[in-house]
Amino acid sequence: MKRIVVLGAGESGTGAAILAKEKGFDVFVSDCGTITDPYRALLDQNGVPWEDGKHTEALILNADEVVKSPGIPLTAPLIQKLQAQDTPIISEIEFAARYTHAKMICITGSNGKTTTTSLIHYILRQAGLNVGLAGNIGNSLALQVAHEDHDYYVIELSSFQLDNMYDFKADIAILLNITPDHLDRYDFQFQNYVDAKFRITRNQTADDAFIYWAEDPVIDREMKKIQLGATLYPYGFTQPNPLPVGEDELVLKGRHNVLNSMAATIAANVLKIKNEVIRKSLMTFQGVEHRLQYVATVKGVRWINDSKATNVNSCWYALEAMTTPTVLILGGKDKGNDYSEIDDLVREKCHTLVFMGLHNEKLREHFGGFGLQIIDTDNLHDAIQGAYNAAHEGDTVLLSPCCASFDLFKSYEDRGEQFMDAVRKL
Repeated sequence: MKRIVVLGAGESGTGAAILAKEKGFDVFVSDCGTITDPYRALLDQNGVPWEDGKHTEALILNADEVVKSPGIPLTAPLIQKLQAQDTPIISEIEFAARYTHAKMICITGSNGKTTTTSLIHYILRQAGLNVGLAGNIGNSLALQVAHEDHDYYVIELSSFQLDNMYDFKADIAILLNITPDHLDRYDFQFQNYVDAKFRITRNQTADDAFIYWAEDPVIDREMKKIQLGATLYPYGFTQPNPLPVGEDELVLKGRHNVLNSMAATIAANVLKIKNEVIRKSLMTFQGVEHRLQYVATVKGVRWINDSKATNVNSCWYALEAMTTPTVLILGGKDKGNDYSEIDDLVREKCHTLVFMGLHNEKLREHFGGFGLQIIDTDNLHDAIQGAYNAAHEGDTVLLSPCCASFDLFKSYEDRGEQFMDAVRKL
């Protein structure tokens, strides 16, 4: 019996383990952290043996194949040992795709993935299709393949997930943009990150679609260097407009959301969804949590939760959408960020910057000479109180951190939830 070892027991790892068990493999799950109670219960219910708080090498190095959580870097010592003995290491998406013939609509990019993925899923559901939502959002693809039977999957893919995908093929691949992100995982070499993003086109043929933002300078440069097998669908403001509604009719506001809506519309067109369904969907979709999410108006000041902005380019789009004087809350775990990308918008839109992180030295050094009010904090309470005191009636307080959340919070969702709870108590 083939032995499958799953490293990491979060959403993707637990789903992969359950699917492997269902398919008759000898399965073992190992997580060096603590497996949360819901995932422990799922593993136990499905008879999957597991360990947490450690990696027992004797139970792992004898694997025929390893399914690796995207959060585990390739440089981890255990991964290095597995690679040294030529043990195949794959992603949960790669594993799950072996057991379904569903159409795969896959979305990647540095920013806009969740919004575009959710919008496409919404359009397909409005069209009456049997569709699942997977990847970085929704239930894991593997768990859905094990317990459900969808005809289509709309999948948000990070570069980490793409790193360990080899035979997987997207029927429709969408590349939204590429800006520096996660460089700490790619030897601080931007090209390595770019190469990871372009893996979404792997194995595509002329029967498949590659939808990409033609005006992104990095994508444009790469497209001139490589030859792809897929049918190409460029989009952008210099391309024919695919939208069946005017930009002012889109429920999602901001230049970036016009582009996201274009990508979603082209994907729907490839799938031959009726124009009227697309049109209605673009006018009724409600967006995603923690992305330019309105929280409350307190004493004439609007508070916006953009906790999902975990990189500088994402913050750029948030600032670009601001129409009132802004107090910007930023900071967290720096991933090799270059903050100069938002310099012009910070000067144009912001009168106060609130730093919220355990290590704000880089932020102080970069923005200290801008002549703006700086409030330096190391916790959420002080950051919100500082922003509250600095904001004037008619202003916006924007949480758009530019950074990962793991210095003070469990996740960007945890950061956003705590922010919204605190704002509502003001």
